[in-house]
Amino acid sequence: VQLVESGGGSVQTGESLRLSCAGSGYRHSTATMAWFRQAPGREREGIAAIWPGDTRKYYADSVKGRFTTSRDDTINTVYLHMNSLKPEDTAVYYCVTDEADWGQGTQVTVS
Repeated sequence: VQLVESGGGSVQTGESLRLSCAGSGYRHSTATMAWFRQAPGREREGIAAIWPGDTRKYYADSVKGRFTTSRDDTINTVYLHMNSLKPEDTAVYYCVTDEADWGQGTQVTVS
């Protein structure tokens, strides 16, 4: 299994970013995919998830109303659309399969 996140970067407060996670080596269309993040000195936090067929989504309270997740099963990719970014969103963001396969992460820095 390989998961490759991209789209991170450094932005100003209030700006937006879109993270992508391209997967291979597993059956993407039937996988529930999740996004986690980890900031320095803080516990890893699960922030979003999307079920197969886009039938259900979950958002943590910390990102609800600002972040959305979507998927394109034709290219085995999930997205995390992040709006109204805040400094407390600064973290390494990971995508994860429902078999606990993790990507390498992408850094998001908000100042």
